[in-house]
Amino acid sequence: MQFRIAIQRLFQEKLAFFSMVYLLLLVVLALIGSFIVPFEPNEQDLSKVMLPPDGTHWFGTDELGRDTFSRVIAGAQAAIQAGHVAILIPIFVGVPLGIISGYLGGIVDDVFMRIVDAILSFPAILLALGITGALGVSLWNAMIAIGIIFTPQFARLARGQTLQVRREPYVEASKISGAGPLWIMMKHILPNILSPIIVQASFSFSLAILVEASLSFLGMGAQSPQVSWGGMLHQAYSMIFVNPLMMIFPGLAILLSVLAGNFFGDGLRVAIDPKMKRM
Repeated sequence: MQFRIAIQRLFQEKLAFFSMVYLLLLVVLALIGSFIVPFEPNEQDLSKVMLPPDGTHWFGTDELGRDTFSRVIAGAQAAIQAGHVAILIPIFVGVPLGIISGYLGGIVDDVFMRIVDAILSFPAILLALGITGALGVSLWNAMIAIGIIFTPQFARLARGQTLQVRREPYVEASKISGAGPLWIMMKHILPNILSPIIVQASFSFSLAILVEASLSFLGMGAQSPQVSWGGMLHQAYSMIFVNPLMMIFPGLAILLSVLAGNFFGDGLRVAIDPKMKRM
């Protein structure tokens, strides 16, 4: 019932609803984009170099005669992959560690939080660059790096929520009845801290797209012939004064995706906790 009410509230938030539709469309394009693009993304035609948008090439062409519209659609796949992997790693690694740390407390919690604080003290993009450089330059390694830098945030959130829930009467009653720590964490704590984790995941999804684009722009993410929006920006950088449209369309794709993720996360937070709307 509470889930149904939250969905109804989400639909009432128009900006969040349209953002959700955009993100779903982005996922669909990532799944079937290779079947619907008008041109093969890496197909070169030197007789059509840097054409302006027209009826055939909707977004024009780049310096190698490749169709920009097809490449923007193909770049959605890298963006969606980065977003999903970047939230799956912290959810399956950071959240369990945060719950264990918050529930057990004591020296376990102290050591864990010192490690988390140490990781969070590094700027995210620099840490991602270091991890990607250590693992090797590729899209998958970039996604793993993004997931690693997001893990402490999810762990800290899960720990904070666990510290609140473990003092609830039903948790104490479960302890008295003889339930073990694993049962309490899985049965009582995890279900009651899912809401803020889901909201955090929606924000992290859009941020992961931005970080992946940044890494690809710096040459540490997706490598040719794999298409990514950041890689397209990197290739268009040298042509910015010759054909600025080459940068505008992938830049808009990144901008809209990040904004949609943020608006959806904000609407989801309000849907789960209506008090946030008054704040």
